[in-house]
Amino acid sequence: MKVFADFRNAELVRRVAVEIARLDLRRKVRLMEVCGGHTAAIYRFALPDLLPANIKLLSGPGCPVCVTANDFVDRAVALAAIPDVTIATFGDLIRVPGSSRSLADARARGADVRVFYSSADALDWARAQAERTVVFLGIGFETTACTIAATLAEAVRADVRNFRVLSSLKTMPEALRALFSAPHVRVDGLILPGHVSAVTGSAAFDFVPREFGIPCAVSGFEPSDLMEAILLLCRQIKDGRAQVENPYRRVVRADGNPRAQAVMAEMFAPCDMPWRGFGVIPLSGLGIRSEFSAWDASRIAVEVEPTREYPGCRCGDVLRGALQPTECPLFGKSCTPEDPRGACMVSAEGACAAVYHFSPVDRER
Repeated sequence: MKVFADFRNAELVRRVAVEIARLDLRRKVRLMEVCGGHTAAIYRFALPDLLPANIKLLSGPGCPVCVTANDFVDRAVALAAIPDVTIATFGDLIRVPGSSRSLADARARGADVRVFYSSADALDWARAQAERTVVFLGIGFETTACTIAATLAEAVRADVRNFRVLSSLKTMPEALRALFSAPHVRVDGLILPGHVSAVTGSAAFDFVPREFGIPCAVSGFEPSDLMEAILLLCRQIKDGRAQVENPYRRVVRADGNPRAQAVMAEMFAPCDMPWRGFGVIPLSGLGIRSEFSAWDASRIAVEVEPTREYPGCRCGDVLRGALQPTECPLFGKSCTPEDPRGACMVSAEGACAAVYHFSPVDRER
């Protein structure tokens, strides 16, 4: 399509790379993206190869599958063992390892685990399967939270009682506050997530430069989008400024999407939420409001195994930007996309999977 060709114009991208180099930032600069789509695009289009050696790109907690904690997977596996329960999920989550098994393992043992492209599709299936309890696994950030909220609202309106949601939905602002408040975390610029910002609005991230002095730029998902965001961040660093800039104005507004925000507020309430690599971050999750408890799968009584992490997996460190994927001792050896040991190697948006697929030199190291 011509629209993609315009944003993938190699000459344009090279010209932006030249402008970045001309800034001549005479120190090491660490720029972090917090969107799995950005992570995949950065490695797919080999953008690190276009940047000066002193500019390093880090992946933060932006992959929704990757930040989903083991205890959520363990609970989903336990629910799958109930004979009349169907687990409805996005495809990537099936292969994420829990403490001892994944949903793929549960399905191999006879559990009814089904992949749906949307929560609305899962609700339609529940309507046709009244004898089963359909548990939709709600993971992701504001981008998916608003669609799941709309589906949940429809289930409540239509009184579809055999449809429930197990929520591990997360919000990005509180995660960033926790990340930048942690000791030993040094990030010089933040590439803000395009899809999340379309819902929240770019103004939702004004606290980052205000409280932490970190420059921010919203980005789309094409090479020219990302390189423009990097250029704007480098200019802010050069000038000693810190603000939120929004070059992705074709999609993102300062106030976001009020209708999406309203349906999330109607169905969900902020709650404490565990994140892989961070532990529990206060008020960073979206729990189903108590008045809709009949649709809340977390209220189904089930025995969940004690949570543990796979020995040697450094996925949590990768999500905090403390470690590059290739620095994990399991990377490309016992942990591959075909046989993952950590969540970051499962999803196409995971940093480990992106490096493995698109950076063969790094993989061979």
